[in-house]
Amino acid sequence: MVNSNLGRGQAIAWLAVKPYLENLMLRAVIFDLDGVIVDSHPAHKQAWKTFLNSLGKEVTEQQLEFVVEGQKREAILRHFLGDLSAGQIRHYGVVKDSLLKNAAADLTMVSGFQQFLRQIEMAGLPIALASSASRSRAEYTLEQLNLKWSFKVVVTGDDVSQGKPDPAIFRIAAEGLGIEPRNILVCEDAGNGVEAAKAAGMKCLAIAASGRGPMLKKAGADRIMPDFTDAKLEELCGLFMV
Repeated sequence: MVNSNLGRGQAIAWLAVKPYLENLMLRAVIFDLDGVIVDSHPAHKQAWKTFLNSLGKEVTEQQLEFVVEGQKREAILRHFLGDLSAGQIRHYGVVKDSLLKNAAADLTMVSGFQQFLRQIEMAGLPIALASSASRSRAEYTLEQLNLKWSFKVVVTGDDVSQGKPDPAIFRIAAEGLGIEPRNILVCEDAGNGVEAAKAAGMKCLAIAASGRGPMLKKAGADRIMPDFTDAKLEELCGLFMV
């Protein structure tokens, strides 16, 4: 029975998806955060650039691409600054995150994300976040966007010893959801993230902004879109027929 609280258009959309969900294998969706839910890559790179410059480290735009490839903060710090103590990593991480939080009020969601999220919620699928961001930043961002209660499970870089492309972050999210990896769709925008999702045994929708499509296809993405504007859950269910 269709929920009577749904609008007519929403009810029709739900009925279109329902047969796919009953007969196919999609049971949950996991989202990355930066570049997938929120269009934060420009602010993310600027925060890292400002932070590194404050330490006398000059970086090019090409070098800054490393920070949007799904690495944990610790790995990014060591990539640019070499060997660091645990205390330095904690301190530098707090400084860098404070710079990014200053820009949080101006961040916007990726085009079509809210509409796609509604499709998933109407279908009754549980949703998780699996982000290499620190827990404090991830939860702060979700709160700023009024999305916190949409996610049953939140796994961050603080919860894993190895960042993406290691699949641990997605496997932990699957365990929290109580869903088998083969029944999960991951939405990612980084090559390392796509590789991690596939290594975890999941299907992957890649969000490919700024000409990143070929790289994400090479990483193993099952479907590639520039954003969520044309994303339809019933079509993505078709990935689980294979």
